[in-house]
Amino acid sequence: MASVSPPSPSCSTIRTPVRRSPRTGGAFAVSELRRLKQRRAVLPPVAVSLGHVADVVRNDVEFLKNKIGIGIKWANVAFRVPEVTKSAEEVFWLRHLEDSASPPLEQPSLPQPSYSGLTGVDLLMADVKALEAYAGYIYCLSKMWSRPLPEVYDPQAVADYFNCRPHVVAFRLLEVFSAFMVAAIRLRTSSESDKGKKLEASGQKFGMVLKETMLHLGPTFIKVGQSLSTRPDLIGTETAKALSELHDRIPPFPWPEASKVIEEELGAPVESFFSQFSQETVAAASFGQVYRGRTLDGLDVAVKVQRPDLRHAVLRDIYILRLGLGVLRKIAKRESDIRVYADELGKGLAGELDFTLEAANASEFREAHSRFSYIRVPKVYQHLTRKRVLTMEWMVGESPTDLQAITTGYSENDTQSHERQKLEARRRLLDLVNKGVEATLVQLLDTGILHADPHPGNLRYTTSRQIGFLDFGLVCRMERKHQLAMLASIVHIVNGDWSSLVEALGDMDVTKPGVNTRRFTLDLELALGEVELKNGIPDIEFTKVLSKIVQVALKYQLRMPPYFTLVLRSLACLEGLAASGDPNFKTFEAAYPFVVQKLLTENSAATTKILHSAVLNRKKEFRWERVALFLSKSSVRKGSPLVTPSRDETSVHSSSNQTDKDVDTVSLVMKLLASKDGVVLRRLLMAANGTSLIRTFISKEAHAIRQKLCTMVADTLYQWMVGISGVNSLKFISLPDPPPSSGTNITVKDFKSLIEDKRVRVILRKILESTKSDRVLTLKFGLTSFVMFLTASALACHRFVISVSEGYVNYLSLSAPVALRT
Repeated sequence: MASVSPPSPSCSTIRTPVRRSPRTGGAFAVSELRRLKQRRAVLPPVAVSLGHVADVVRNDVEFLKNKIGIGIKWANVAFRVPEVTKSAEEVFWLRHLEDSASPPLEQPSLPQPSYSGLTGVDLLMADVKALEAYAGYIYCLSKMWSRPLPEVYDPQAVADYFNCRPHVVAFRLLEVFSAFMVAAIRLRTSSESDKGKKLEASGQKFGMVLKETMLHLGPTFIKVGQSLSTRPDLIGTETAKALSELHDRIPPFPWPEASKVIEEELGAPVESFFSQFSQETVAAASFGQVYRGRTLDGLDVAVKVQRPDLRHAVLRDIYILRLGLGVLRKIAKRESDIRVYADELGKGLAGELDFTLEAANASEFREAHSRFSYIRVPKVYQHLTRKRVLTMEWMVGESPTDLQAITTGYSENDTQSHERQKLEARRRLLDLVNKGVEATLVQLLDTGILHADPHPGNLRYTTSRQIGFLDFGLVCRMERKHQLAMLASIVHIVNGDWSSLVEALGDMDVTKPGVNTRRFTLDLELALGEVELKNGIPDIEFTKVLSKIVQVALKYQLRMPPYFTLVLRSLACLEGLAASGDPNFKTFEAAYPFVVQKLLTENSAATTKILHSAVLNRKKEFRWERVALFLSKSSVRKGSPLVTPSRDETSVHSSSNQTDKDVDTVSLVMKLLASKDGVVLRRLLMAANGTSLIRTFISKEAHAIRQKLCTMVADTLYQWMVGISGVNSLKFISLPDPPPSSGTNITVKDFKSLIEDKRVRVILRKILESTKSDRVLTLKFGLTSFVMFLTASALACHRFVISVSEGYVNYLSLSAPVALRT
C-alpha cells in the first residue's frame, strides 16, 4: 500500500488565489493595513550617522584593497611587472645617461663684447669664437646629464644633478604632499567616529597614522620619525610610543634583492663566504636590514645589507629640504644661511650610506672605549665588509624596547612570577640607563667620539651587564676645546655664572665676534635663570638647557656649529630612554658628579682654570657653598678618588642609590691631600687666599668642621696609644675592635703620611705665612688649634682608659676563659 508523503520543503508550492466576495473585500483591506502598521511599529528605527558611514566606507576600502592586492600580486608574476618597473625607473631617473667614469667638467667662460678698432673680418672671427664658446657651453650642459650622484655629499654637485631632473623633484613633492593630505583626511574621519573617546586613544591614533605615513615616504622620513620617537616631552607619550616601532618594525625588502647586493659587493655567491646564512631578517632598519650568519671559521656574525637604490632617494629628500630652508630663509629675511642644517644632515646620512665608513667608525669607537669595562662594541670583520655590506660580531643582548615591554606588561596567569619578572626587567632597564649616562659622559667629555644615534634599536643590555652599542653610521668627533667648553658650561650653568657661560659658548663656536655679549648674557639669564634647583643642581633635562641656548642664539641669528646638532640629538635619544626607565631621572643630576670628578682629578691648565673660576672669587677666596657642593657630588660617585671602592664593585651606578649624603668631607679632603689624585686640590689650596682660609676655619660657621676634625684626631691618637702601650699584646686584656675602615675614616697610617708629606707642609707654611701681617688672626688660630689638640687628647685618653678598664673587668668576670685564669 503506497503511502502519501507531505511535499518536500525544497519544492516550491504555487498558491491558488482565493476568490473573495465583494462584501468581504473591504474588511480584508482594512485588516491588511492594520497589519502593516503593526509591523512598522515593531521595527526599530534605523539611525544613520557620519561615523557609521565612515565605518562602512572604511570596510569597503579594506575589502577592495585586499582584492586589488591579490590581483596586483598575480599581475606582477604574470606580466613581470617588477622588471618593467625597474626599467621604467631607470628611464625616469635618466640613469642610462650617467657615466661613473666621466671626468669633472669646468664650465667655459663666455666671451666678453669688445668692438673698438675691429674690422669686419675681426668681427666675423669674434662671432665664430663666440659660437664656439656657446657650443662648448651647450656641450658642457649636455654632459651634466651624464654625471652621477657624488659618493661624498657635495651640495653643489647634488644641486646640479637634480637641476637636470626637475621632474623627479616635482613628483617627490607631489608624493609627499599627497601622503600628508591622506593622513590628514584619515585623522579627520577617525576623529568624527571617535568622539567621546579618551585623549590617549586619539594620540595613539595620530601616532599610528604618522608612523604609516613615515613608512610610506621612505628612509629619510623614517629617520626623522626615529628622532621624534625619542622626545615624548615634545610629541606626547602615545605618539612617541607609536613612532618607536620605526626602530625595529620596518618592513624588510625581499631576500633575492639582499642576496643580489651581497654577491655584487663581495664578488661571489653567499655560500662562498658563509657556512650558514639565515634568509630570515633579524632586524630591518631604515637604511638596511640585518641577517645572521656563520663564517667558514665558525664565527657567528651579523650581516647588514643596504636597501637597493637608497642613495638617490636619500639625497633627493635632502635636496628638497635644502630648497625648503632656502625659501624659508628668504621669507624670514635671515642673514645666516640655515641651509647648513640640511647640509649637515646630508653629510651624516651620506656617510651612513657607505658601510666602509661605518666599519671605520666602529673600529675607532671600539678602540677608544676599550678601557671602560661596561661598554661593549662588536668587532668588525673587514674582509667581509664593503660599501653596501657590513659584517660584524654577533652580540647577544636585550633591547631597551623589550625591557620596557616586560616592565609595562600585564599577565593574568601567574601574577607573582610576572611581578618578579617586571621588577627584574626594571632593574636591568635602570642599570642600562645608568650605564648609558656614564657612557655618554665619557664620550662627550673624555674620548671625544660620540655615538650620535643611540636610540633603543641601537642599544643592547648584555648578559654580562654591559651596554652594547650598534650602528655607527653617525658618529660625532669633538675637538678638545669643544669638550672643555662643554665641561665649563655645565659648571657655569650650575653656579649661575652667566657671563662665564657666554665665554664658554664662544669657545664652543656658538657666539661669534661682534655679538652684543651684554644683551646676550641678559637673555641667557632670563631663559635659564628660572630653572629650579634641587640639592644645588638644576632640576631640568640637559637637552632642554641646550634647546634654550639654541633659542637665544637663533634670536641673534647665530649659526650653531655642526657638532652641536649631533650632540643635542644624542642626548635627546638618551634622555628619552632614561625617562622611560625612570620618569624622575634628570641628566644634570646624574652628570654633575662625573664633571666634578674630572675637574678634581685631571691635572691640566684648562680644567684647573675652570675649577678656579667655579670655587674661587676674584679675591682668590673660597666660595664655600660651591666647595661643599663639589665635595658632596664627588663623594657620591663610585670610582671617585674621594671614595674607597669595595672589591666587588665592577659596575657603574648613578648617584641616587650609592653613599649617604652625610659624608665626612673633612676626612675625605685629608685623605685626598696626601694621595696621588690630590694634585688639583693641592694646587687649588696654593692658589687660594690663606688669610680667608684661616678666618673661615676659626669662624662660628666652621664649628662642625672643627668638631669633626677634633674627633678624627682623637681617633688617631687613641690608635697611637694602643700601639705604643702594647696593650694588645697582653692576652688577658682584649680591647674592643676599632670602627670599620671606610672611605671616610682616616687611620694612623693616613694621618702619619699626611703629616710627613712635604707637599702638605708647603701648603700649611704658605697659609700661615699669609697671616703674619695680622697678629690677632694668628693668635686666634693658634689658640683654636691648641684647644682642639687638648680636646682631642682628652677624648683619646678617656677612650683609652675606658677600653683598658673594660678589658681588665672582662678578665676578672666569670665570662673570661678558664684556660687564661689558670
